[in-house]
Amino acid sequence: MSTTPAGPADGASGSRELYLSELLRIPVTDRGGEHIGRLSDIIVRLRGADLPVVTGLVAAIGSRSVFVPLEQVGALDGGELRLTSATLDLRRFERREGEVLLRTDVLGHRLIDVQSAHLIKAGDLELRQLDGEWVVTGVDSRRPAHRLFGHRPVAPRQRAFRAWSRFEPLIGHAGSARSRYPVGRIRRLKPAQIADLLEDASRDEESEILGHVHADPELEADVFEELDEDLATRLLGARTNAEVASVLARMRPDDAADAITELPQPRRQPVLDLLPQAARAKILTLMGFNPASAGGLMGVDFVTVPAGAAVATAIAAVAAAGNLEPEAMTSVHAVDDDGKLRGVARLVALVQADPAVPIARVYDDDPVRVGPDTDIVDVAVLMSDYNLITIPVVDEQRRMIGLITVDDVLEAALPEDWRRREAAEPPDAHRGGP
Repeated sequence: MSTTPAGPADGASGSRELYLSELLRIPVTDRGGEHIGRLSDIIVRLRGADLPVVTGLVAAIGSRSVFVPLEQVGALDGGELRLTSATLDLRRFERREGEVLLRTDVLGHRLIDVQSAHLIKAGDLELRQLDGEWVVTGVDSRRPAHRLFGHRPVAPRQRAFRAWSRFEPLIGHAGSARSRYPVGRIRRLKPAQIADLLEDASRDEESEILGHVHADPELEADVFEELDEDLATRLLGARTNAEVASVLARMRPDDAADAITELPQPRRQPVLDLLPQAARAKILTLMGFNPASAGGLMGVDFVTVPAGAAVATAIAAVAAAGNLEPEAMTSVHAVDDDGKLRGVARLVALVQADPAVPIARVYDDDPVRVGPDTDIVDVAVLMSDYNLITIPVVDEQRRMIGLITVDDVLEAALPEDWRRREAAEPPDAHRGGP
């Protein structure tokens, strides 16, 4: 099989596959078949959404590694790499900017499986000749087995290679970052999935994942909301006060309040001073409550309308509240001129009602409500007993000051190590398959 790219293009189904584990260490021979060294690595160039293309080889000849151009390679038949040229540049190999070495940079290193949102280690790579070029087409996350106690290792052709296109490659590899950022697929993942990746990542991997996320400030804030508290504190602690404030300003006020509380004392006020006035006021309000109480659990953003408004007005208020969390928009709160809570209407009831009728015909005028000092366990019991998605938090004059959503209660009720547990997958997921 010729390695020269000048021949007719092979189709994906008709091309023969090669495996990196089988190619490494094969003999390099001259035109006469004399052994002169061994293949030690394969050079590829990343091409964004296209498959990586092989641009050259690295051979170990004597005590040095040298570059072998593809045009000087004849064939790999018979388990050897035969050169077609009588001369070979024996200068020591030095990689160029953007070049990726499959053995050095990929094999045994971790990649993001975007489909399953997990970090996996590349155990082997599959190469094929497509359209006259050798390209990387597949990844096997299982390390090739070694012969042990008489058992034969699993051959590459018996393993399940998954398409290279489903992976985000070379996490933590700075040399190729520039060529990968434009098509980075990390940002397509859910914030909780990215947070899980960060919690499993090394320091170098963290830096690159955060680099992708930083390009989308809203996503970055969502990811920090999902992070383990200790990791979020460490990552924020490595940033300047202005950078921390930029992230916190986009986070939910309750999560931002928790994050500021975890900062070293000398940094808290400087960060607060850099926040927009509205965000700072909300965060300071929440920091005044016990974290184990309803006040420490609540959010301060919710939908309100005048108690005399029509159903259509309430629905329009939900439609206009685009900056609120979806969980906070499942109910509309009717208040009087003094801000006192008069009733709570569920969004479903509003949608099903005549838009022209007063909201008073739809809302519950004696809704379940708690004070800011109510214990979290009591809040959870109320939500369970009354099948509630939200509970308003009011002061002694029944003025509404916050809202607790069911996800807030779940997070507080789950075990402390819940973030480190493997999430259940849907029945149609095929993680680990081809």
